[in-house]
Amino acid sequence: GGKLDYSPVSWREYFDQMEDVNVGPADSTDIFRIYKAGSEGPLLVLLHGGGHSALSWAVFTTAISSRVNCRVLAMDLRGHGATLVRQSDDFSTQTMSSDVANVIQACYGESPPPVVLIGHGVGGAIAVHTASNMLLPTTVGLVAIDVVEGSAMEALHSIQNFLKGRPKSFKSMDHAIEWSVKSGQIRNLESARVSVVGQIKRCEVNQGDALEQASPVTDVVVERNEDFYDQSYVNEKENTGTETWAWQSVYKWRVDLSKSEKYWDGWFRGTSNLFLACNLPKLLLLAGIDRLDRDLTIGQMQGKFMMQVLPPCGHAVQEDKPDKVAEAVAAFLLRHKFAEARKETR
Repeated sequence: GGKLDYSPVSWREYFDQMEDVNVGPADSTDIFRIYKAGSEGPLLVLLHGGGHSALSWAVFTTAISSRVNCRVLAMDLRGHGATLVRQSDDFSTQTMSSDVANVIQACYGESPPPVVLIGHGVGGAIAVHTASNMLLPTTVGLVAIDVVEGSAMEALHSIQNFLKGRPKSFKSMDHAIEWSVKSGQIRNLESARVSVVGQIKRCEVNQGDALEQASPVTDVVVERNEDFYDQSYVNEKENTGTETWAWQSVYKWRVDLSKSEKYWDGWFRGTSNLFLACNLPKLLLLAGIDRLDRDLTIGQMQGKFMMQVLPPCGHAVQEDKPDKVAEAVAAFLLRHKFAEARKETR
């Protein structure tokens, strides 16, 4: 088969619009990046996992929209993607679940449509906290994807090793996408091409500095905004003749997840019981049956929630198997009459 294409794909292929939402007092607003699709039906509020961005829901959004009538709002959580907040290192569940409520209120006022909270990994824990604290009064359903307190707590010690083991930077966006697929972080090339863009940012490194091994100035980087960067930078070079600076692009992770370690325990501790206690229709989607902890196993036997184990996939479940996740979510929405099936339009 021909050479695989690892070039990035725009969010526009999957969402109808992108917005930056201001939250907070006028003199010090936080700005949250959101992506939306659909215009009728329940509002699916999609919360991504740690280190990811709203774009990890891109392919899923197309898949769910073709099955049921619904609206989608996927947001970049604080410290992630293109969201800009003053305290970008406050990853407490309390702050992050308040963010979700604030963004929905900013978009829909006091009476948003019926909300189904859907979260993956850390986003799943935040969805559980948002639902159990009743921060969004119109919430009708809750979907948690591959977030189980027991297995998450066991895995915490290995996260730092995983973070240390991955590359610090990439030569290009294409290289970052290729790495994420070949390393198995995202097992679906289509999803990787749209979502890795939200995990990586372009920085400029002065090559002159980079050559001086003695000084660690390789980290003197100038962040640039990819959207308008290319042309304006070319013009700047032509007009000022500064190409002697020999800037070189590198792509680095947007989030230094290792710095959030003090919050990891709080993300997951107690979530199984909070999930079970939520008085809402619930769905738990897992990447493997081995993920279940004791509390959830008992709750599942008592029929307290719907559960589905998806075919072999990695932790980025909605990216690896977007159609399977969309099928399961659509069945959940239809079963509880939250949404209507999409009419075949031929």
